[in-house]
Amino acid sequence: MAGPTFTVGNATVTRIDDFDQAKLPAQGLLPDWDANWIGDHPDAVPSGTFDADEGTVPLPVHSWLIRDGVRTILVDTGAGNAKVRPYSPWFDRLDTSFLSRLAEQGVAPEDVTHVLLTHLHVDHVGWNTRLQDGVWVPTFPRARHVLVADELAYFTDFANLDERSRTSFAAQQDSVLPIVAAGLADPIAIGGLEAIPGFTFHALPGHSPHHAGILWKSGGAIALFSGDVMHHPVQVSRPEWNSRFDADPATARTSRRQALELAADTNAIVFTAHFGGTSAGRVSRDGPSFCWTTEG
Repeated sequence: MAGPTFTVGNATVTRIDDFDQAKLPAQGLLPDWDANWIGDHPDAVPSGTFDADEGTVPLPVHSWLIRDGVRTILVDTGAGNAKVRPYSPWFDRLDTSFLSRLAEQGVAPEDVTHVLLTHLHVDHVGWNTRLQDGVWVPTFPRARHVLVADELAYFTDFANLDERSRTSFAAQQDSVLPIVAAGLADPIAIGGLEAIPGFTFHALPGHSPHHAGILWKSGGAIALFSGDVMHHPVQVSRPEWNSRFDADPATARTSRRQALELAADTNAIVFTAHFGGTSAGRVSRDGPSFCWTTEG
């Protein structure tokens, strides 16, 4: 089954689950995780985002499906099936029901008009393509795929290939470059202009070199698709706590605070990439800090 559906202005947003089996020890995800602090601030760790008995946090992978009566848009595309990921066992040769979950919502691959990508990591680009007769072909053959040009340039320049980035480089070969070759990619510069009507990309680097958050305005409402600027809701209260997956820790902290300020100042509903529970919520100011309220 698909995840929850939300109304944003004149449109709906539905979570389409891809993979929900991953979980990590809390300190394995967030090295600064402080059990004593968590014990004193239980509201910072909402239901469904921490298993106190196991000491683990879930890391679901999903896409967000937006329908406004004219367009059918996916924000990020999960990990994909049959992708060979020897250095990322969670995502190696998956066989998930992602397309069936889309179909349950009445959406065929040919119906998708746009794919918007916050960044080009393995678990955000996978369903851009699917394997057909031994060849990676576009899953959404009529969709324009909007991505950050500098991110694509970084992960296709082999001068940047190292142990940390090797899975990201593999993902370009089977999940991004086939889209480029098919003429379906629209690489953009982040400059405040709308990438498509209603949607602007905002630079939030640190997790990846050119990671973006996507701000969307619809019928007077605002949403922020935060990508991987955060991996767990406790980071709203403790934005200095980086994920182990953040490539540039200092920059990631700065970007996280910028994202929280943007969400709080605009009263945006925030659609996250990996939070447990509904994966959506709002950020409000609490003096110099922030707090998270789950939606749905």
